Amino acid sequence: MPLSVLDLVPVGSGSTATVALANSTALVRRAEELGFHRYWVAEHHAMPGIASSSPAVLIAHLAAASSSIRLGSGGVMLPNHQPLVVAEQFGTLEALHPGRIDLGIGRAPGTDQRTARALRRGSGPMDAEDFPQQLNELAAYFRGEGPVVAVPAAGNAPSIWLLGSSGYSAQVAGLLGLPFAFAHHFSAENTMPALALYRERFRPSPILDQPYAMIAANVLCADTDTEAQRLALPGALSFLQLRLGRPGLMPSPEEAAAHPYTDEERLFISDRQSTQIIGSPQTVREQVLELVGRTGVDELMITTQTHDGADRLRSYELVADVMDLAPLAA
Repeated sequence: MPLSVLDLVPVGSGSTATVALANSTALVRRAEELGFHRYWVAEHHAMPGIASSSPAVLIAHLAAASSSIRLGSGGVMLPNHQPLVVAEQFGTLEALHPGRIDLGIGRAPGTDQRTARALRRGSGPMDAEDFPQQLNELAAYFRGEGPVVAVPAAGNAPSIWLLGSSGYSAQVAGLLGLPFAFAHHFSAENTMPALALYRERFRPSPILDQPYAMIAANVLCADTDTEAQRLALPGALSFLQLRLGRPGLMPSPEEAAAHPYTDEERLFISDRQSTQIIGSPQTVREQVLELVGRTGVDELMITTQTHDGADRLRSYELVADVMDLAPLAA
């Protein structure tokens, strides 16, 4: 089964976005060597610890820095953009790197409401009923059937995916016959219901004759279970701070260990980590196989959040080894 990478481009405390982007460039090259199938970057805004605010620009750089791994968005948040702009950007990427570009589309803004308003020309929220219309308009540009000509989108269609963290996008993806990627890494309680909805509602299309489902999971692998837990705590604290409305840089393991957690915060972190895969290579292998077997997915996308880029790269190397990935060039 294919394994893939989801990169949020984490920015560690004491570091910069420039370093984080350099770490991602090194990671995409190594992921390609190791045999990971695709490499996606997420769209997030106004989060100091995440430098992946411009997926199209970053994908262009990562595609130029690699040669065969698929590159894509996980995802582009359609409420933040006019469909024409997305079509032009990803049509350009596909024209530059034929057969290597994925366009994962999300329905959420990927940020707070104030930032969402700053991203869009209008001030009102996008109604859920608008999403299928905007999606259809986007797809039409790639067919050369949009209300205006999108150059060079026409004839240069990337692989379009729908992303979701609930049942809505799962149903839309099924009805349209599109591949579906679910955000298990932050909505694990909805994973099984959403996958069931996708498979139940699936209709064959010119793109797929049967459902194709992928989930993104938090995975962190180190030489020992203890070391993996130490390296995973900064990501848990970073997510806690985000939920508390105080997003910041990714803390170091030492900073995370010294944080004065309340009992409620410790419970929050414990609950979050209970749905993650954290441990030594053997622990990770067992839990990955269990997750894949339980969900029946066709592909697993791994996201790893660490303070240090070298620890993150090492985690992917250990996962590739224990899961017997074959290099793409082999």
